[in-house]
Amino acid sequence: MYKTFTDIKAALNKGRTVQDILRNYLENIKERKDLNAFLEVFETSAKEQALVVDEKIKNGTAGRLAGMVIAIKDNLCYKGHKVSAASKILEGFESIYTATSVQRLLDEDAVIIGRLNCDEFAMGASNENSAFGPVRNALNEDYVPGGSSGGTATAVAAELCTVALGSDTGGSIRQPASFTGTIGFKPSYGRISRYGLIAYASSFDQIGPIAHDVEDIALVTEIMAGGDEYDGTASTREVPSLKPQALKKKLKIAYIKETLDTDGIDPEIKERIEQLVNCLRADGHELIPVSFAYLEQMVPTYYVLTTAEASSNLSRFDGVHFGYRSSEAKGVEETYVKSRTEGFGEEVKRRIMAGTFVLSQGYYDAYYTKAQKVRRLIQDRTNEILAQNDLILLPTTPTTAFELNSVKDPIQMYLQDIYTVQANLAGNPAISLPIGKHSNGMPFGLQLIGNHFGEKELLDTSAYLMDFC
Repeated sequence: MYKTFTDIKAALNKGRTVQDILRNYLENIKERKDLNAFLEVFETSAKEQALVVDEKIKNGTAGRLAGMVIAIKDNLCYKGHKVSAASKILEGFESIYTATSVQRLLDEDAVIIGRLNCDEFAMGASNENSAFGPVRNALNEDYVPGGSSGGTATAVAAELCTVALGSDTGGSIRQPASFTGTIGFKPSYGRISRYGLIAYASSFDQIGPIAHDVEDIALVTEIMAGGDEYDGTASTREVPSLKPQALKKKLKIAYIKETLDTDGIDPEIKERIEQLVNCLRADGHELIPVSFAYLEQMVPTYYVLTTAEASSNLSRFDGVHFGYRSSEAKGVEETYVKSRTEGFGEEVKRRIMAGTFVLSQGYYDAYYTKAQKVRRLIQDRTNEILAQNDLILLPTTPTTAFELNSVKDPIQMYLQDIYTVQANLAGNPAISLPIGKHSNGMPFGLQLIGNHFGEKELLDTSAYLMDFC
């Protein structure tokens, strides 16, 4: 088994080939196909890549990711390969270009092994909304892996790849990482180009990795990061080396009182985080309780704004330009209505309708405009806390993973995002680190939020905490 890139490099140094390493992962995928993590394995192209990388290693021209096997969420484009966003409406569609993030990994000789199942159009917190069936948690197949990047988290947890890419709109990398005992990282908004990512909510979406090792997270993020002529929202500021280093100072960390002082948090998660806070204090760090008055407003604000953006973004899937078209439709209007009705799943339709409502005449100011104002308050308060502290600490999720089909109420499902949406509303980088195992046998995570483009400090602290925990 190759759990980290360090394991792979050690194997290569002992004479193993990239083809050997790929073969190992392919066998694992076949053995654990019941997890439904992969929608498609790119076996032919992956083997071709592995052969090329082996030649480069022999010639001494291999890139920084030579030997790393990466899987990508099914909303990232890879030229010549299918992409569907786990939706019937895009079933059979083949990408005509490669996402910038994926291309930068390929340029450093990563091997792309396949596309991963997810909630349809990245809308969900359990990975039960895919048109191609739910993903199961690698640690207990009766439980969900979280969402929307459930396939991403499960693939890493089950060691079906070294690193997997997900997208995070309101916690879709960090929440599944918490549920599967992996590390999930959402960089600052704009740090990684979104070109080639099928959009859900364009002012929230960010691509990021899930892995077992902070060093792997840092390396992959560093390579993907940076400006891109194809994405005007991608930051052009210089990308520093993100390789984790020892902390150079004692930290000042704020923890949000309201996230722990609530009936909604599992007592064992609360106890573990309080224990960690006390341990950090004992090690000389300053842990400061802070209040965040907008905790209850964050989820409603997030869903008003993201559904509005989804309503706009998903209008392109109309049964006319590409993708699914109803065979029963007659005429233009019926083509639109029937294609979208048959092609989209229930959760996606729910969010499109909600977003259309909040953008409609007569309701725009009451919902969308007000939500934008609240978003600014959340951003300002987050920045105010981080102006006086190095990081913000809080739980990743209020509970551990829940059983498949156990959460029926959409509102209860939306509340799974209560601790993760802050970083997306404010645009800050955030990471989930596995810090404990519940008495029910399932893992849970600790979340850290950093300053805008403060990935370096966040990853240095994460590496320290992984050893410290």
